[in-house]
Amino acid sequence: MRGAALVAIAATIGNFLQGWDNATIAGAIVYIKNDLDLGTSVEGLVVAMSLIGATAITTCSGAISDWLGRRPMLIMSSMLYFVSGLVMLWSPNVYILCLARLLDGFGIGLAVTLVPVYISETAPSEIRGLLNTLPQFTGSGGMFLSYCMVFGMSLMDSPSWRLMLGVLSIPSLLYFAFTVFYLPESPRWLVSKGRMLEAKQVLQRLRGREDVSGEMALLVEGLGIGGETSIEEYIIGPADELDESQEPGADKDKIRLYGPEEGLSWVAKPVAGQSILSIASRPGSMVNQSIPLMDPLVTLFGSVHEKLPETGSTRSMLFPNFGSMFSTAEPHARNEQWDEESLQREGEDYASDAAGGDSDDNLHSPLISRQTTSLEKDMIPPASHISSLSMRRHSTLVQDGTESVGGTGIGGGWQLAWKWSEREGEDGKKEGGFKRIYLHEEGIPGSRRGSLVSLPGNDMPAEGEFIQAAALVSQPALYSKELMDQHPVGPAMVHPAETVSEGPVWTALLDPGVKRALLVGIGIQILQQFSGINGVLYYTPQILEEAGVEVLLSNLGLGSDSASFLISAFTTLLMLPCIGVAMKLMDISGRRRLLLTTIPVLIVSLIILVFSELVDLGTVVNAAISTACVIVYFCCFVMGYGPIPNILCSEIFPTRVRGLCIAICALVYWIGDIIVTYTLPVMLSSIGLAGIFGIYAVVCLISWVFVFLKVPETKGMPLEVITEFFAVGARQAGATKNE
Repeated sequence: MRGAALVAIAATIGNFLQGWDNATIAGAIVYIKNDLDLGTSVEGLVVAMSLIGATAITTCSGAISDWLGRRPMLIMSSMLYFVSGLVMLWSPNVYILCLARLLDGFGIGLAVTLVPVYISETAPSEIRGLLNTLPQFTGSGGMFLSYCMVFGMSLMDSPSWRLMLGVLSIPSLLYFAFTVFYLPESPRWLVSKGRMLEAKQVLQRLRGREDVSGEMALLVEGLGIGGETSIEEYIIGPADELDESQEPGADKDKIRLYGPEEGLSWVAKPVAGQSILSIASRPGSMVNQSIPLMDPLVTLFGSVHEKLPETGSTRSMLFPNFGSMFSTAEPHARNEQWDEESLQREGEDYASDAAGGDSDDNLHSPLISRQTTSLEKDMIPPASHISSLSMRRHSTLVQDGTESVGGTGIGGGWQLAWKWSEREGEDGKKEGGFKRIYLHEEGIPGSRRGSLVSLPGNDMPAEGEFIQAAALVSQPALYSKELMDQHPVGPAMVHPAETVSEGPVWTALLDPGVKRALLVGIGIQILQQFSGINGVLYYTPQILEEAGVEVLLSNLGLGSDSASFLISAFTTLLMLPCIGVAMKLMDISGRRRLLLTTIPVLIVSLIILVFSELVDLGTVVNAAISTACVIVYFCCFVMGYGPIPNILCSEIFPTRVRGLCIAICALVYWIGDIIVTYTLPVMLSSIGLAGIFGIYAVVCLISWVFVFLKVPETKGMPLEVITEFFAVGARQAGATKNE
């Protein structure tokens, strides 16, 4: 996973520059207002121009990134940082300075919006939370180093604010070099555009292995939005112990999985009476909920994580040697690159993997191959892009048994598989039914006693011979009913590039699963902004001054401005180890648990701050209490409510509209930031600090309730499975309301 980690670190330089800029302008404005003789309103405008720029660019950044890609937008961000730094270094007057701050805001908006998306789309699911906490860490690190620089320059006889702001161009050059020469394009975006060869090469680089067929198949399945999905439950066991005396009809629903050794196979059967929504029948599930107002999504996600091992693996928890479970077959004679260029070759079928290197004419397709089935005896292969799925190189869909399945582990204990069912139609001809399955092991291994798999003899088997698994069963993402009507050999699949321009992406926002995800993303972004972080930052210098810190530093020979910068640097430094702890816990405890644990601490800290404002316990005692509360508030905020909203927003939307949806959430974030920043002085003069912190405490309480009732746990789950769960949960909730 080193490749993905290094790419994430390089991408978060954009967040480092954001933190650097925030701290630099906070220090430089002290000298700017004196040098340019600015009034209070113009001073506020200089600081606010970056917020205005970030908000403006966010309105279009998501849609453009879905169109042009994530990497070009990050390159543009680095260029904007660099140019704005040079202009600020030159700024002869306040007008040019405001223009430079606007360009700087454009760069900040692109980085803050798209870096979490980029990391989520390139990181393995097992460490996605850790890597997506890096933007918070590098942003705080940038603030700390910037405060140190400003503090050092403040000790000079005549500090230059232009130099303070212009230094931004130096690290932005490093950011530009990484985005141009090191960062690859997001493989999920490449797949969404049909550029399969490039996506495969990027994945091989990120994962450090040649065989990425399972994840390539997963990325294709992530292109779907909506569709009917059912949650089923299977008992999976050795196929060689099936009772030969079973009625033929009893095997019609079985899914055959072939094992790593010759003659070893597994079979999966649906659990009786739970074929529509198995999870709904459990206590505390979507139907039998002990908390009436809790969103069914929370229960649905929670039912998976209750069974999820603490440490994930990219190998399947169900079948550790799944990659060798399939027999090999001779590849089709014709090879074709499954890429956008292949659309020019009309009338040719997608080819299976074959020997030789990747090239324009010979691509080892990780996904698509024509397979021979019993249908081929009766049907003529179509002349359009139709295929069945091949899960591994030199592998086939197994033709023995009623159904066949192929798949590979996709991370987090999940297994991607497809089942191909053959049945007789009304005209006596055999027809095919094609389903995609996301499998996940549930609980402890099941016992054979009383299972649906009939066993010969009366001997009790070894424990753990059968496994219980939940399954999300649906049509494949690129399934085409029109092609299916042409009676293809195998399932009807269109090329990803053919679906790129089908309909405006805005229509996808009306899908129930996407709407539910937007509700979660927008809600948590709004509540985060009104949870008090800006107010506490505003209040920190005052309470530290009351605590006598500035007096102590002044006695050491530091001026008031230098002392303030040093205090800010120290406060920022305290955040870094706390963010490090959050990085460690993000994929262990999970996003939801971290929020539910840290938000109560924020509430208590704010209540104590209100108490210290209303009750006079003496200057020293009040200052000590306030200082302790501020430090605790900062540390807990950066562990939970700071990074997690952006992490969640980068995980819960489908690939085709991820950029657009996260831009909507980011727009809400920036608008909330502007509102809170510019209402704080007004509120301070009208209701005082006690009133402000009281309101923030109430908002934090509302936040905790919102997280508890509406925000699901997404740790360790592939992005495509997360969006599938949102779709299932939203439709089930809608059906429950209609009833």
